Amino acid sequence: MPEIVLTTLNAKYIHAAFGLRYLLANLGPLQSRARIREFEINQRPLDIAEGLLALEPRILGCGIYLWNTAPFAEVLGIIKRIRPDLIIVAGGPEVSFEVADQPVTVLADYVITGEADLAFRQLCTRLLSGDPPAGKIIAADLPDFSSIELPYDLYTEEDLAHRLVYVEASRGCPFTCEFCLSSLDVPVRQVALPSFLAAMQGLLDRGLKHFKFVDRTFNLNVQNSRAILEFFLTRYQPGQFFHFEMVPDRLPPELREVISRFPQGSLQFEVGIQTFNEEVGALIKRRQNYGRLEDNLRFLRTKTGVHIHADLIAGLPGESLESFAEGFDRLIALAPQEIQVGILKRLRGTPIVRHDAPWQMFYHSHPPYELLQNKLLGFEVMQKLRRFARFWDLVGNSGNFIETTPRLWQAPDSRPAHSPFYAFLRFSEWLHGQTRRTDGIALVRLLQLMFQYLTSELHHEPGGIAESLWRDYRRGGRKDAPPFLRAYLSQKESWEAGRAETPGPPKRQARHGLAPSLKNSNISLT
Repeated sequence: MPEIVLTTLNAKYIHAAFGLRYLLANLGPLQSRARIREFEINQRPLDIAEGLLALEPRILGCGIYLWNTAPFAEVLGIIKRIRPDLIIVAGGPEVSFEVADQPVTVLADYVITGEADLAFRQLCTRLLSGDPPAGKIIAADLPDFSSIELPYDLYTEEDLAHRLVYVEASRGCPFTCEFCLSSLDVPVRQVALPSFLAAMQGLLDRGLKHFKFVDRTFNLNVQNSRAILEFFLTRYQPGQFFHFEMVPDRLPPELREVISRFPQGSLQFEVGIQTFNEEVGALIKRRQNYGRLEDNLRFLRTKTGVHIHADLIAGLPGESLESFAEGFDRLIALAPQEIQVGILKRLRGTPIVRHDAPWQMFYHSHPPYELLQNKLLGFEVMQKLRRFARFWDLVGNSGNFIETTPRLWQAPDSRPAHSPFYAFLRFSEWLHGQTRRTDGIALVRLLQLMFQYLTSELHHEPGGIAESLWRDYRRGGRKDAPPFLRAYLSQKESWEAGRAETPGPPKRQARHGLAPSLKNSNISLT
């Protein structure tokens, strides 16, 4: 039996715990005495506790995150009743700040705050040798990448075949955005490029197709990011897919050149825009050049095959509904494939709390600590925005309604188009009125509701809407037309038309990739 068990509760099976693999890789001589045991948050706490206790460890290292802190507290409460002698060590972003008032840290024997790659080994060495630290809270020194063992050999063949594999070329963020934990993580540190690229070659040799970089600002160091992109480009094979978080206003010519050479759909860029309101940006200390940002997004959409996932945050101090709507519409005009509408969260340790009094910010007391209301956005408005975010993900982001979604704000005659934000907000409220839920809506049911709304509420011509929905439905590889559409389709023989499966990006991104491309087109984004 292992003396040290590293564990966490993942949001889903597909997410492999990157942090645990770093801890195991850096245990040194203790590595042979340790193992990883992962669970998912939808498993019963009693079953999780049973699985961990069956291993009979002396030390239990727990990765605590925003999404698992509540169920972890229940699991650890059970374990402490059964095995009070078991030493519990908690670490992770959720327990690195405001430690004292958390149920999960009360149950832990030790809490490591900060990056625990090396601190966890040091603590385990002392505990197993009978020299326990006197204090419960251990503040980890910021490790240098040159002193850290990279964890990529610890991904199993099952991980490579069935799970998201995370990698990182840097840690830290130079920006000071007050809503973000990364603003506390300075300075930015780069991995030694030769060792990192050797590890990436190892993953390629083992057949990994999808790489998800977790660097907060991948394109900050242009020389390193170009070298990494060139590395993957020269080794590219069909079906490979690379995800990066990018600073949206930093895309110099040397990066543009290599990005433009990647095949359609092989790159995904997550770009954090958050707000287009410059006064709000200044209030929360978010610095970005909006002119360069818009120019970069236009370049990516018209001159490359990059899939863009852009982030906006609803509820920032100083941002009214009208201001957020303007920002959303501005982003729609730039045509990213996905827009993630996030609700502001009060993450532990972030300086966003300084706005609580002047902007009357009230947050939920339980994870994920989302904003309930503020001075400009009442509770009812925030509820509408929550529904908007969920339905936008189902409709606007999913790739299931690429052609039909814009019909929601396009007038059926020659009248000017509506605001995309307000048009979708009206649809969102209508949709919630029909379903009384924001999840568990089957695709065919959603298809039918879209048809009903567009034809009955917005008075679009049924035949055109039916053809549009059918093309969207087929884009996902589906073959049989839903019965309610068949009466409106002009070519009955097309009901069985599907597409062959070929290697490519994940299904959601692939559906976007099958939409008409803007690359090398004459379309002007304004």
